[in-house]
Amino acid sequence: MLTNSSPADGSANADKARWRKIAADGLWKQNPGVVQLLGLCPVLAISSTVVNGVSLGLATALVTALSGATVAALRHFIPNEIRNPVFIMIIAALVTCVDMATNAYLHGLYGVLGIFIPLITTNCIVLARAEAFASKNPVRESALDGLAMGLGLTLVLAVLGALRELIGRGTLFSGAELVFGDAGRALTIHVVPAELNYQFLIALLPPGAFLGLGFLIAAKNAFDAKSKHRALLRLAEPPAHPKPEAAR
Repeated sequence: MLTNSSPADGSANADKARWRKIAADGLWKQNPGVVQLLGLCPVLAISSTVVNGVSLGLATALVTALSGATVAALRHFIPNEIRNPVFIMIIAALVTCVDMATNAYLHGLYGVLGIFIPLITTNCIVLARAEAFASKNPVRESALDGLAMGLGLTLVLAVLGALRELIGRGTLFSGAELVFGDAGRALTIHVVPAELNYQFLIALLPPGAFLGLGFLIAAKNAFDAKSKHRALLRLAEPPAHPKPEAAR
């Protein structure tokens, strides 16, 4: 039986495919942390623990999504000649709101992250997405693009923070009480017994961040190369011929 697909169905499928592409680009294919190598200052400086890395990553994701949506909504009203100063003003206003909210509700975490929350204003990821994507696309797609890019950075910060914390301190999720209060102390996992006072300083210092980031970049490139090789092998395989029916 033949089925007729309406133009609306085709448009919906195209929209879904575009949304999937935007999400895949931000989270993996064009990940800002290990592909574009943007925003390396916070990646290297604040990723000493999982909690610190994820916290700053989520703050960046929130700002990137909101700034993308705002720029997309105002893109027809912003003169091309002054677009970058206007983008920076929008980003700075949103970062100020995030900074004040963190100080008010997560003051302990605010003390640890310090200057790196205001520095989101100058983060290349945020301004790059506003300029390259949000200024040319609708609001919903721009918000998704900003969110995907921000979550992609958060993923890198989480993995890098876990590696550095595990190797450098022998713990995971230390400092969770900064986010969840005293109850968060129960979330800390001591892989190495606390009484040993284990530390491997190079993992906690900036050289360890460079080494860890290089490892993540190499791992991603190796995974992508292997996936591409498997895809080429599947394409090179001859088509399977149906077996002839046995004579009765």
